[in-house]
Amino acid sequence: MKTIDDIRKLAKDEEVEYIRMTFSDLNGALKNVEIPISLLDEALENKIKIDGSSITGFLPIQNSDMYLHPDLNTWTIYPWITTGGKTAALICDVYNRDGTPFAGDPRFVLKRLNQSLTDIDCGHLNVGAEMEYFLFKADESGKPTDTLNDQASYFDVYPDDNGEACRRETVNTLKQMGFQIEADHHEVAPGQCEIDFRFDDAVITADRIQLLKLATKAIAVKYGLRATFMPKPKAGMNGSGMHLNTSLFKDGKNLFDDSKGSHGLSSLALNYLAGILAHAQAFTAITNPTINSFKRLVPGFEAPTYVAWAVDNRTALVRVPDGRGPATRFELRSGDPSANPYLAISALLASGLDGIQRQLTPNKNVEDSIYNMTPEQRTDAKIVELPSSLPAALANLKNDDILAKSLGSVVPKYLEIKQDELTNYQMSVTDWEKKTYFNV
Repeated sequence: MKTIDDIRKLAKDEEVEYIRMTFSDLNGALKNVEIPISLLDEALENKIKIDGSSITGFLPIQNSDMYLHPDLNTWTIYPWITTGGKTAALICDVYNRDGTPFAGDPRFVLKRLNQSLTDIDCGHLNVGAEMEYFLFKADESGKPTDTLNDQASYFDVYPDDNGEACRRETVNTLKQMGFQIEADHHEVAPGQCEIDFRFDDAVITADRIQLLKLATKAIAVKYGLRATFMPKPKAGMNGSGMHLNTSLFKDGKNLFDDSKGSHGLSSLALNYLAGILAHAQAFTAITNPTINSFKRLVPGFEAPTYVAWAVDNRTALVRVPDGRGPATRFELRSGDPSANPYLAISALLASGLDGIQRQLTPNKNVEDSIYNMTPEQRTDAKIVELPSSLPAALANLKNDDILAKSLGSVVPKYLEIKQDELTNYQMSVTDWEKKTYFNV
C-alpha cells in the first residue's frame, strides 16, 4: 500500500512534471484533469475539484462541485508521453462536496459490492479480462479510415499479421505500467487483435481495462493506425469481445474449487453461476451497452446468444475453462469492450451474490452446439435467448429489482442516458437507409 510520502518520493525520483487525475463517467469514458507537479500536495489532500454537471451521469448544474480522491496504489507513468514533461496518473474516486463518496461513481459501485463479500464470508472477487480490438489505417490527417490494418486471421504471424509491431509496443508499454501480460495475438477477423493480462482483484482489473484501452489507442497513433474497441466495426465478420473470468478468493484459496464437486465446482460456485444465468437477460444492458453491441450478438460469429453454461462448449454464455484448483473460474463470453468495466463487473458480482444468497441451482450444463439445436430442444433444456436489441435489454434491466437495488442510483441514471442514446439514433439517417430507400 502506497503512502502520501511514497507518492511524493516517486514523483521526485521520476522527475514527473504533470499529474493526470483520472476517473470514469457512467458510460465508461475515461476522463482526466491534468495538474502541474506543483499542485501534487493539493491532489494528495483531495482538493482537486471538477464540475460534475459536465460529466455523463453525474450531477445537475445547480449542484455540481465534486472532488477527486486519488487512489495512491494506482500511481503509474504514461510511457508514451515523451515530450512536454514526464506525466504520471492517479485513478481517483469521486466524492461529493460534503466529503461523502458519490453513489453514482462507477468505481465506487464496484468497490462497495466487492467489500460486501466480506459480510457473507466470501473474501473478494478476482477478475481476468480478455480484450479484443481492431486496428484501422488512418488517413493523412490522422482520422480513421474504413480500411483494416491487415487481412490476417487467428494466430497468424508477420507479415500477414501487419499489426504485430504495434501490438508488441502496446504490450511492452503495458508491462512498464505494471501489467502482467499473459498472451497477445492476432484474432479471428482481419485487423483484429487480443491482449490478455493476469487476473487480480475486481477493482484493480477494472482500472487496468481502462488503462489498457487508453494505452492501446495511444500506441496505435504512433503507427499511423487507429485502435477501436467498438464491438462490431465491420459487417460480415466477428466482433470484439471482453470476456470476463471471475472467481471468489479468500485467504488465497479459490472458493469455487472443489475437487469432489460436480465438474470440480463447489456448491458456492454453482450458486454464483446460477445467479449469473438468472440475471443475464438484464445485465446484458450493461455488459453490451450500445446499439452496435447487438450487431455482434448474432448466431454464427462466436459471440453467445443463449443463456446456458458449459465446460467446453463455446456457444454457451458461460464456460468453465480448463484448469481447476486455483484456476477455477467462470468465463462470461457475451460482454464487449464498449462496456463500462466497473459497471459490467458490478453487474456480474451482484448477480452472483443473489445466486449465493438465495442458494440458486443452475440448469444442467449444455455441451452440444446450441446453434444447431431446434427451438424445441432449447425449450426442453430450459435455454432462453439473450435480448436481441438494446431496447429489449434495457427493459429487462428496468424490471430486474435485484440488480436495481444492488447497483443503486446508477441504474435509473443509466437507463435515462441509454434512452437518450436510442432517441438520438432513431432520429438519425444511416447510409444503409439512403442506399435502400432513396429511390422509393
